[in-house]
Amino acid sequence: MTISTEDLLNSILESLDRIDYVRPGDIPNIDLYMDQVTTLMDSKLRNSTRNPGEDKILTKTMINNYAKNNLLPPPVKKKYSKEHVLILIFIYYYKGVMSINDIQTILQPITDQYFKGDAKLSLEDIYNEVFSLEKEQVEVMKKDLIEKFTRAGETFPETEEEEERQFLQFFSFICMLSFDVYVKKLLIEKLLDLSSIQIPAKRKKAQSKSAKESAENGPSVNTEQKKE
Repeated sequence: MTISTEDLLNSILESLDRIDYVRPGDIPNIDLYMDQVTTLMDSKLRNSTRNPGEDKILTKTMINNYAKNNLLPPPVKKKYSKEHVLILIFIYYYKGVMSINDIQTILQPITDQYFKGDAKLSLEDIYNEVFSLEKEQVEVMKKDLIEKFTRAGETFPETEEEEERQFLQFFSFICMLSFDVYVKKLLIEKLLDLSSIQIPAKRKKAQSKSAKESAENGPSVNTEQKKE
């Protein structure tokens, strides 16, 4: 590959070093109105978009749709808590690779069990733990990108025209990255299709409901034994 393509790779690697995320400390500890939420999200995530300043991070319509589709718990008196904002950040990252239904599948147990802060772990604890993996994953990603770039540069060695060879190698690089995204997206979908992913909160509710019904109805008695 030519130096221009190598410069592109270096630029991408440098941009990975600049990847950041919204820290819980950046989110006010007071409830926010919808306009304040959209402004906060835009200010913190604007640079993560393809076209900063043009692409919309979050709109009122999006928030309303998320609530309507049970991705986001409803606001309290038109105000959104810190937990609401954390869920919106998860949705923001998920929506690029997952359908609304899949996002609901993975987030529903989280919101059911951790949103209100009744569990030992808070939603903020979970958020911090997950995003603490970011730096480690960026290093793995950089190594993988360099390997793919090097391998793509070895393709089409018999193409004599330099410009044509450069384009075909660039095409190979894009195909390798696309295949990686495709496989990981497919893996996510397969994992979400497993019923066990939905168990934590739902099983707890089902067990609680069953225990409540048993307490109300008393011990079951076999009908035939009763007749005897």
